[in-house]
Amino acid sequence: MKINRGLKMQGDLKDRGKIKWTAMMLPEHVAQLREWQEEHELVKKPELDAFDYDTMQEEIERALISRMETRLTSWKSGKIHYHRGIIKEANNQYLRYEDPYGIHQLPLDELVGVFVLA
Repeated sequence: MKINRGLKMQGDLKDRGKIKWTAMMLPEHVAQLREWQEEHELVKKPELDAFDYDTMQEEIERALISRMETRLTSWKSGKIHYHRGIIKEANNQYLRYEDPYGIHQLPLDELVGVFVLA
C-alpha cells in the first residue's frame, strides 16, 4: 500500500492543501504577483500645509527642550516609517535622534509627523 505524505485529513476529506496549486503557478506568475503586491502597498506622500509644518516645528522644539521621547513619522519611497527616540539636534536639513540602538539622522523633507510622548 502506497502512503501519500502530502495528504492531510480535514474533517472527513483528504486534502493536499497548498500543494495542489503549486503546479499551476509558473515562476513568471509568481514574479508578477509579488510585483503587483509591492505596487499595491505603496502609499502616496501625505500633503502637508503650513499649519502641519508649524505644529511639527512646535513639537520638535518642545522635544528638544524637554528631552522627552518622541515618535517620528517619515515617508520614503512610497512607505511610511516610524521612528522613536529622543531628539538631539535639529537644523534646516536633518533631524538627529537617539534610540537604544544609536544615533540616527532623518532628512526633514521625509518627515511627515512628530508626536512627543508624555
